Amino acid sequence: MAAAGPDKPRILVTRKMMPDVERRAAAAFHATLNPDDRPMTLAEVLSAAASHDGLLLTSFDKLGPDFIPALPASIRIIATHSVGYDHLNIPQAKARGITVTNTPGVLTDATADIAMLLLLGAARGASWGDRMVRENRWGETTLIAPMGFDVSGKRLGILGMGRIGQAVAKRAAGFGMELHYHSRNPVAPADGFGATYHQRFEDMLPHCDFLSINCASTPETRGILNARAISLLPEDAIVVNSARGDIVDDDALIAALSSGRLAAAGLDVFKGEPQIDPRYRSLENVFLLPHLGSATPGTRSAMGHKCIDNLEAFFRGERPTDLLT
Repeated sequence: MAAAGPDKPRILVTRKMMPDVERRAAAAFHATLNPDDRPMTLAEVLSAAASHDGLLLTSFDKLGPDFIPALPASIRIIATHSVGYDHLNIPQAKARGITVTNTPGVLTDATADIAMLLLLGAARGASWGDRMVRENRWGETTLIAPMGFDVSGKRLGILGMGRIGQAVAKRAAGFGMELHYHSRNPVAPADGFGATYHQRFEDMLPHCDFLSINCASTPETRGILNARAISLLPEDAIVVNSARGDIVDDDALIAALSSGRLAAAGLDVFKGEPQIDPRYRSLENVFLLPHLGSATPGTRSAMGHKCIDNLEAFFRGERPTDLLT
């Protein structure tokens, strides 16, 4: 691709991207990159944005509710390096006439793999088993303790049967799990891999030996896994979340894990991450990951190129493929 000329759009890239993505951004635009990957403050982003036409940012950028109203008039598009967009106020962007795009589709498999890792890790005690070996406590093992929980043949409920939910269903079907799901609308039987649709979330919960959270964070889903929802799950159910942390009521989940009402949980996402509720760290029955859902080179590269695709389309005067506004 030709080097950026004097009339090329100016974009600010808030975090370090994969090398091939940065090369493409530098060729297509006057791109201000972040080679040190130092998180930028809100003030720094707003100051830098004043001389740019667009932003390429990430869900890791914690810019707060005052971000979009404070953006300079020069910013016409925000491309977020994520599928989720709960870190952006879309109505505010629409009111400002700012185009917003995301990156659906390209991280489906990687995130579904993490969901299954969480499910298996939580069920079979991957975290406490790892600690037993590292701490030289293997000799404590007996025929009756410690033990995990079976996965094969158990019932899995999926909250959110979009691309990622369907990919989780495909993987779980390979373990012979009985599948159930709740989503805004039912999917074709083939896409659900034979899963039973429940129109109401509450109606699905009694059928969930495992519950996998794969929905978007919206006003309707935030805090949906609360004390009442947990009370409807079978005893010793296991919850896994690879979607967004604020879908879970931390107080309710921690109480259920501490009391033994739930057997275990596997969590890749947290409310307020990376500053998570510290009580999770002391629970032996929680398998924790640091938001690794899309963290493979191929996936992160594909997400970056999708951002560039959307930016290029916008600046050519075309409708970006992954439009949110």
